[in-house]
Amino acid sequence: MDYASLIEKRRERFAEVEKLITDPDLFSDQKKASETMREHRRLKELLEMWETLESAKTNLIENQELAKEDDPEMAELAEMEIPELEATIEDLSEKVQYALLPRDETEDRDALVEIRAGAGGDEASLFAGEIMRMYERHAEERGWKVEHLESSPSEVGGFKEVVLKVTGEEVFRYLKYESGVHRVQRVPATETQGRIHTSTCTVAVMPEADEVDVQIKPEDLHIQATRSGGPGGQHVNTTDSAVQITHLPTGLQVKCQDGRSQTQNREKGLEILRTKLFEAKVREEAEKYSAQRKSLIGSGDRSEKIRTYNFPQSRVTDHRIGHTSHNIEGIMNGQIQEFTENLQKKEMEHRLADAGME
Repeated sequence: MDYASLIEKRRERFAEVEKLITDPDLFSDQKKASETMREHRRLKELLEMWETLESAKTNLIENQELAKEDDPEMAELAEMEIPELEATIEDLSEKVQYALLPRDETEDRDALVEIRAGAGGDEASLFAGEIMRMYERHAEERGWKVEHLESSPSEVGGFKEVVLKVTGEEVFRYLKYESGVHRVQRVPATETQGRIHTSTCTVAVMPEADEVDVQIKPEDLHIQATRSGGPGGQHVNTTDSAVQITHLPTGLQVKCQDGRSQTQNREKGLEILRTKLFEAKVREEAEKYSAQRKSLIGSGDRSEKIRTYNFPQSRVTDHRIGHTSHNIEGIMNGQIQEFTENLQKKEMEHRLADAGME
């Protein structure tokens, strides 16, 4: 497909946005200013990629012609550059295609990551803690910031549940593929006969909601203060600082106890509740949009078994794309990029087909 006409439209829009960002009044609305600056950056990157792609295509044609020359030395030099140019063209073509796709408004957002221990008792809670640390290390590599909104530690040092807020550049775009059931196969430290156990934890990655996305009416909430729980019991916190919020229309419940005060826990709880309501709204819209979207990579189905971590064989397999890595140590240290990149490619194939841009 010839993308020149689409690029021309983006070029025109870039000129419009260039004028917008010179207007001082734009920055009186921080949300609008931030969105405009992000659009400016994306358009600039797209146009730069397009120029580099066109230049590489021109250089490839020239090198192919030079490779046919009678001068052996010149022909050999030209021939040597061809594979690198072809690889550059393939890579940039994919990136330009992705950048031209209709933008999902949630991709630029920060994310809430909810990790829950599943089947497997204590071992499941330990695995949930390891998955949490995997995301913390991955965030550190990307320059993102991680904040603990809520956690429920287990007696053995793991977590029954933990909610993280991850902030940074395009967080949801990269983390959304992590939603689903993660399965671990290994010999637990407490196993005396060397038998391999299977445990699971569930991950839900949700785009953070703004107050304008979801309006929560005070009369729709039931808020009560409770004692903080977890290992150590009431000795951990002897004040009624924990807060449980119930959203009456949906029955959704959120409990927060990690904050230092009841007010702080209430604010964190409302943030989690708002995000969960927004996620449900986004999911409903996606399902209306297209039946095909339901099965897309990154749809966030929490019941889907997406990945198995097999420690005895040092193997991690993503079942959605059949991709296996034998770098389990690196992956548990946050190096999940190889999965993200392959999942993005698969999603792009679906989205290009959806948009008729194959």
